[in-house]
Amino acid sequence: MSVFTHLVAELGRLLEPALAGSATAAAIVLFTVLVRLALHPLSRAAFRGATPAAGCLAVLLQLPVFFVMYRAFSSDRIGGAANELLGHRLFAAPLGSRWTEALGEGGLFGAQGLVFLGLFAATAAVAAWSAVRGRRAAALTAAAAAETASAVSASGRRAKAGARGAATRAGANGRAGVAPAVTAEQQELMRKLGGVLPLLSFGTLITAAVVPLAAGLYLVTTTAWSVAERVWLQHRKDRAESKIAGVGAEAGAARSSL
Repeated sequence: MSVFTHLVAELGRLLEPALAGSATAAAIVLFTVLVRLALHPLSRAAFRGATPAAGCLAVLLQLPVFFVMYRAFSSDRIGGAANELLGHRLFAAPLGSRWTEALGEGGLFGAQGLVFLGLFAATAAVAAWSAVRGRRAAALTAAAAAETASAVSASGRRAKAGARGAATRAGANGRAGVAPAVTAEQQELMRKLGGVLPLLSFGTLITAAVVPLAAGLYLVTTTAWSVAERVWLQHRKDRAESKIAGVGAEAGAARSSL
């Protein structure tokens, strides 16, 4: 943990000329960004589905970082020496303080309370952004599943309309190459999960209210990074698919003109 405190302290010293008393808070944000940059390959692999365990691994690797952040701003002494980080602040609030302590130093709208309200507002905004995108993604997934089920059902009806031998071969091919239809119950379950799971992102707001301010800064930064990273990866995927579709359309037009 002393290595972490030394790194954050050095980053704070570098930022101090520009940010004065809030330099250590900015150093925590910068440190979080560096951690997420290091984990970006895992997040990208998880998004592409290339390595199913990559997403879980990226989350697990962040837990020790959060634990060290929590301990660094909760302990009076580190490595036998006084913890110098506890003397640093974000505006009026000490980085090691909690919301309950801020309420006792001036109430909800006191100098420290306003800092925590700002943190909660940022956390809630990121959670809402994540929830909206999560619900949108769940709706698209459900629509795609319904479209697949409709296509499979239509294929089955066409197969029954043909000759028995052809229908048998078509059924065998369908079982080998077409995904099974999604039932109405499964679609309803997907719809309900799509409405509930995105709300879990608001759990970060509860956590930020009980951990030290520094740990809350880490949480809101890493959560915002996760949402922004997924938006960027989805944008790149959509752009690549649109290019492929455009090339296919041009090739089809070229064949038609021959």
